[in-house]
Amino acid sequence: MRRVVITGIGAVTPAGNTFAESWESLKAGKSGIGPLEGIEVRGPWRTAGLLKGFDAGAYLGPKEMKRLDPFVHYSVASALMAVEDAGLKEIKKGGVVIGSGRGGITTIERSLNSRRASAYLMPATTISMASSYAAKKAGVKGHCLGISNSCASGANAVGEAARMIKHGVADVMLAGGAEAPVCRLSIEGYGAAGALSKSGVMRPFDRKRDGFVLAEGACVLVLEDYAFALRRGARIYAELSGYGNTADALHETRPDSRTQAEAIMAAVEEAGLGKEEVDYINAHATGTQAGDRSEAEAIKLFAEKRIPVGGQKSVTGHMLAASGAFEAASTVMSIHTGIIPAIANLTEPDFDLDFVTSLRACEISAAVSVSFGFGGVNAALAFKKAS
Repeated sequence: MRRVVITGIGAVTPAGNTFAESWESLKAGKSGIGPLEGIEVRGPWRTAGLLKGFDAGAYLGPKEMKRLDPFVHYSVASALMAVEDAGLKEIKKGGVVIGSGRGGITTIERSLNSRRASAYLMPATTISMASSYAAKKAGVKGHCLGISNSCASGANAVGEAARMIKHGVADVMLAGGAEAPVCRLSIEGYGAAGALSKSGVMRPFDRKRDGFVLAEGACVLVLEDYAFALRRGARIYAELSGYGNTADALHETRPDSRTQAEAIMAAVEEAGLGKEEVDYINAHATGTQAGDRSEAEAIKLFAEKRIPVGGQKSVTGHMLAASGAFEAASTVMSIHTGIIPAIANLTEPDFDLDFVTSLRACEISAAVSVSFGFGGVNAALAFKKAS
């Protein structure tokens, strides 16, 4: 079985228009969440995580920008930045897997309010367009998949792409998540489900937590066969060594800590690690009452020692599928740099775990990033320090 390594990262988030900018915001605890503007919402939700100054014209032509939903814009930008970061000149035996939970929901909502549907409405909003258009712009003609697995979609995309490399299907894969869900339909829908924060501030694992803030963005990672990366002299951030994927099979929205823990254990076992060898867990950390409680229980079920627990959503907002990919990339960067950003706004922990509440420098040999979604879908990715 071939080894898989991460050699490139690209992202656009509310915290920055590149992954490097977003990473600096994470380290500084600088939130990208701000006032919700230009959208009339029937409810108390008044904040969102929106991109700031993002220029899709740097990656797409005027007609492409008009025809495609913003989640595709973000996907293409992130994919091309990841390819550049990896130093890839061309991708011959490769593919693209990008996840999205809501696809082109903003364009669909806009179309419902117009008199006439665009001829591009269907292709512009389909979930697979994020991967297929990223493949087009990056010149990838191999495997191309769009994944929709709720909020776990981005992490699932990275895990499934890794499996393709492990089994020799591809040498190089672009994988991640993309979302542009900040519209009335999404906000009122998540709000009615009780998932959104009425205070407008995300406080994961805090006693005062009251839900998440919806956000937009994308993140794409370049995955490569280890031997292929060595031959071309690529810089390696970390190794993706394990992937776990479980389903609760219980309820549409109520999480189950036991199957969440099983996903983490599956990733760790595939990585050839013992529980005691995991140095860091990057949590889903949505700030909902039930979600945080279940996740805290899952970590306790898994861990045999106190493991540092981090999370990025209180800085970026919840970017749905994009968050899973971005958090995987952030985990990779924590391994690469030995730095774990703090969980912002966590002042009164509600659970007895080693939460990272201030920037922490530490040696990380192995780490796990987890993502959970509606329908009880659980994904975990295990990473190791490059060797």
